[in-house]
Amino acid sequence: MAYRSSGAGYADVAAHFRKRIEDGDLAPGDPLPSVAEIREQFDVSAKTVSRALGVLKNEGLVASRGALGTVVTEPQAVTSGVDRLPRLARTGRRYGPGEDSTGHRVMIRAVGDPKIARALEMDAADEAVIRIRTFRQNGRPTSVGVSVYPPRTWTVVPELAEEGRMGEYFGIIYAERTGREVTPGERVGYQRLASQDELDALEIKVPAVTPVVVFVTDVTFHDEEGPVAYWEDVYAPDARIRIPAEPPAG
Repeated sequence: MAYRSSGAGYADVAAHFRKRIEDGDLAPGDPLPSVAEIREQFDVSAKTVSRALGVLKNEGLVASRGALGTVVTEPQAVTSGVDRLPRLARTGRRYGPGEDSTGHRVMIRAVGDPKIARALEMDAADEAVIRIRTFRQNGRPTSVGVSVYPPRTWTVVPELAEEGRMGEYFGIIYAERTGREVTPGERVGYQRLASQDELDALEIKVPAVTPVVVFVTDVTFHDEEGPVAYWEDVYAPDARIRIPAEPPAG
């Protein structure tokens, strides 16, 4: 299907193919259309196409392969839990090319962590459902995902307390059953020392006395009555983390 837009530029072209790659419509090894085909599709100049492809190459999404032209590369960046939601809504796919998750654990226990307790407006001794899994890219562990749900959420969505993967994003189920929309808050990133459990999940082998610094992002989800979930991603030290661009204000 042809794309026509007044004033389409290289960023538009790059964004189009970036989304197709992230959604899995273009898999590693798949060729992009030729320069002539992209020019025709977007009604842009050869220079615009060249700049767009340069952006994608710099992001590690594509590479030149001689006679094969420009092809999609193996993913190099890690996608956080909350950043999977737009793709899930667009395509129904939870994972991108080469992605999977293992080591799923579900437990009901005291929150413990004061920071998480504050985010969920709970006492640290209050019980919550805690779900943990390790995300992998082509078999290699890249991050540990932790999601915490207060009683007001898992009484509405009891599936959260069951072992195994959730078949659907909890926010959709919650909204269908309560009529209240779930919205993610601001995502925050910071560094801290990894716990031994996190090192084991990420398959990092170091002496017990060796500190390992990891990058962490977290986000709290809310409905109109308050917090309903806390998600945290702990990334392997060598992980490249994809930070989606924010849309311009106004």
